[in-house]
Amino acid sequence: MDPADTRPVIEFSNVAYRLNGRADILENLNLEIHRGETLVLLGRSGSGKTTTLKLINALLYPTAGEIRIDGRTIQQWDIIRLRRTIGYVIQETGLFPHFTIERNIGLVPRVENWPADRIRARVRELLRLVGLDPQIASRYPRELSGGQRQRVGVARALAADPPILLMDEPFGALDPLTRAELQREFLKLQTALKKTVVFVTHDLHEALLLGNRIALMEAGRLVTLQTRDEFLTSKEPLVVAYKNAFDLNSNKREQA
Repeated sequence: MDPADTRPVIEFSNVAYRLNGRADILENLNLEIHRGETLVLLGRSGSGKTTTLKLINALLYPTAGEIRIDGRTIQQWDIIRLRRTIGYVIQETGLFPHFTIERNIGLVPRVENWPADRIRARVRELLRLVGLDPQIASRYPRELSGGQRQRVGVARALAADPPILLMDEPFGALDPLTRAELQREFLKLQTALKKTVVFVTHDLHEALLLGNRIALMEAGRLVTLQTRDEFLTSKEPLVVAYKNAFDLNSNKREQA
């Protein structure tokens, strides 16, 4: 194996992020994310999950510390090139409403000057990959269901075949049945594509289902980083509190 293959794809070293002189939103974050794994950032609102995600593709810059992508610091990257090697999926998909589905998915390949026939073939390939009929390529986002739009958002993030995929609560706004279906589709995709995925969620079940490792965050700090099995059996107080709170909420939902 090439030694470079064993090197973390994404590294946070003593990273902090402070906004407008206020208290740290992130404090002393040390984290390594390995090639081909799905690392879940789990935690409540305000814990620093989305901030961590945005630091990876330089939507934000750290106040202190260093972030490396494939061995290079953020400052050593051409930012446009960096962002084009990272797919980004958000909760509301962020599709352009006046673009067709084909134009939305083909956005980055078009910027990369792919030939039109190659873009067209890639769009249809990706629509099939995410479980959609290629015939919808000529439609507009408003003509699709929420679940279909979210699938298109995933397809767009994969369009130029980026090695890294960032996913920020991508299924959080969907109804439970559609969400479960898309979670299953994600697992199939990841088995086939083996991207390096950083996945943000506050949902414990989703974290345990999708993550190879789980990074629990609280108030801008990394509480623990564990495999699924380690997390399930962990006796760390904050992990236990999170599991108990989530179980209680789940019970309340079941009784409603």
